[in-house]
Amino acid sequence: MIENQVVRYFKGLAARHPLALRVQLWGGACADLGPNPEVTLRLNNPRAARHFLRPTLAGLGEGFVEGEIDIEGPIRSVVSIAEAISRDVDQTSGKGALPAWIARHTRQTDRSAIEYHYDVSNEFYRLWLDPQMVYSCAYFRDGDEALAIAQTNKLEHVCRKLMLAPGERLLDIGCGWGALAIHAARHHGAQVVGVTLSTNQYEMARERVREEGLEAQVEIRLQDYRDVAGENSFDKISSIGMFEHVGLKNLREYFDLIVRLLKPGGVTLNHGITSTDPDSRSVGLGAGEFIDRYVFPDGELPHVSLAISHMSSAGLELTDAESLRRHYARTLWLWSDAFEARLARARELAGERRARIWRVYLAGCAHAFAHGWINIYQLQAVKPRADRDGAFSPLPLSRDYIYR
Repeated sequence: MIENQVVRYFKGLAARHPLALRVQLWGGACADLGPNPEVTLRLNNPRAARHFLRPTLAGLGEGFVEGEIDIEGPIRSVVSIAEAISRDVDQTSGKGALPAWIARHTRQTDRSAIEYHYDVSNEFYRLWLDPQMVYSCAYFRDGDEALAIAQTNKLEHVCRKLMLAPGERLLDIGCGWGALAIHAARHHGAQVVGVTLSTNQYEMARERVREEGLEAQVEIRLQDYRDVAGENSFDKISSIGMFEHVGLKNLREYFDLIVRLLKPGGVTLNHGITSTDPDSRSVGLGAGEFIDRYVFPDGELPHVSLAISHMSSAGLELTDAESLRRHYARTLWLWSDAFEARLARARELAGERRARIWRVYLAGCAHAFAHGWINIYQLQAVKPRADRDGAFSPLPLSRDYIYR
């Protein structure tokens, strides 16, 4: 019987790797893979067994999302055990195949992907984000800050790296719910244009700008970043948590657009997730495949060296690169903890299936950043301006201006 075969598999796994896991099968059989199980894994039907033929995080996640597998126990322990099961059959580095991106990232597919991810409901995101609804990596100065403080830290960190001054024009590519645009206008006196492809974000960001009385300083557009018109139009350009959606084949076009829109002597900051694989392949025992299927359709992560290469080829001078990997691991765990605490409401708002997707996604990404499977970088660059002394840069010789 298939049930007996599955039990033998788990007993063999326990002999190789004892785990704090109890497995319950559809017919009633039960197996503990170690003493004092923290997590219970229930296989609800024989089809669930196929996810263990050659288990990956993508396959195990699929089984959970589709209701073939149920779990009980702390989500952090669940993710660690899923990694151990996947690693049992894959003792390599977990690298995936080269991404099949040739036919992706048309304007229509990009908009559909953004709407799929972001247009769940604003209330859904409000459940687990900070009050400003900043959906990108926070910045922890000492590691003990509450999420709301760390997100304000990040907004200020970005503005300082951009050296924003009153009256300067800032383009915020992928402006989300408007937190950076509002912060830049209110605290630095900037004139801001923010663009997003998400209707929900667009409507809420415009409402927040009105509530803050900043309509004379902040314009929010429902617009593809490739359709922003002008040349040498902005003093500063930010892109926070957006270029994961650009696509590997479009990186040069993306940085070319920034160069076109940025004034000579202007500063840009690109804040985005990167692959740790030098060839920009997906990593993490199938975690990338799960995210591509269920969370970020068409999302692609370049290695930081590829991003820098395209940035430099476009004519930008890289002036600072900062890894925020540990900051994002902490951010994601705080998001995951908040999501778990409000799980019942998340199910009401998004349905059982989508709530399962987000449980896996938030905890899985936190685990991935904590273990160095992926990284995130802030890349600061300038568009050089020729003057009598050479290539002018507006930045001071030291980084003191960022931290004063």
